[in-house]
Amino acid sequence: MSASTHAAGTVDLNADLGESLGTWTMGDDAAMLDVVTSANIACGFHAGDPLTTRRTVADAAARGIAVGAHPSYRDLVGFGRRVMDYAPDELAADVLYQLGALEGICRAAGTEVAYVKPHGALYNRIVADRAQAAAVVEAVVAFKPGLAVLGLPGSAFLEVAAEAGLRPVREAFVDRAYNPDGTLVSRRLPGAVLHEPDAVAARVLRLARTGLLTAADGTDIELGADSLCIHGDSPGAVAMAREVRATLVDAGVRLAPFAG
Repeated sequence: MSASTHAAGTVDLNADLGESLGTWTMGDDAAMLDVVTSANIACGFHAGDPLTTRRTVADAAARGIAVGAHPSYRDLVGFGRRVMDYAPDELAADVLYQLGALEGICRAAGTEVAYVKPHGALYNRIVADRAQAAAVVEAVVAFKPGLAVLGLPGSAFLEVAAEAGLRPVREAFVDRAYNPDGTLVSRRLPGAVLHEPDAVAARVLRLARTGLLTAADGTDIELGADSLCIHGDSPGAVAMAREVRATLVDAGVRLAPFAG
């Protein structure tokens, strides 16, 4: 079994969706839902309004796509990408609030929250910050013990989650550049986001087959990943997602959600 798959010859494709807000449209959720196997749906703190969330959840449920909660710092202006210092109890409450809101909409659509993937600055913060990681884990355990959580391989978040009885799921980003230590290159730096569908598809296929990925400095790093993320808000995201999916399917890789 490749280090990058959650079952022999099988991988999950996920995307961040439901991020439109009022008259402001972000990405093409309907098209992305025809490609991915799991949908990380915004919970209103960094993006997403109730109607957008309800429509996205209903569309995912109709297609049999696993629904995941995508909670964030309370940061609509910064799209959840600004680092914030929270007291642990406040962060845990904010995350729990978001999970509960999404679960209510899921129930109305005949589905449920199958996993949790933190968004943006919160996702990156809990790679190393055990206090904030523990606060997020506390919220997930309170919401649904044993739930799956998506995070960066080797992160404090996945370690704390496993200790608390949650199911840690390792994630790799197909359209993001990596540092040699396996962390993501900051979006503030040039080349942090990749845009060429053919190059990204080839990169993903190598990752699925070998567990290896070339870092920004040209060195190879090993990334054991159970799920591959394609950002739905990037220019050309749908075309890239289709290219990635077609490349994996043509290579005999089975696509299936890791949860749900």
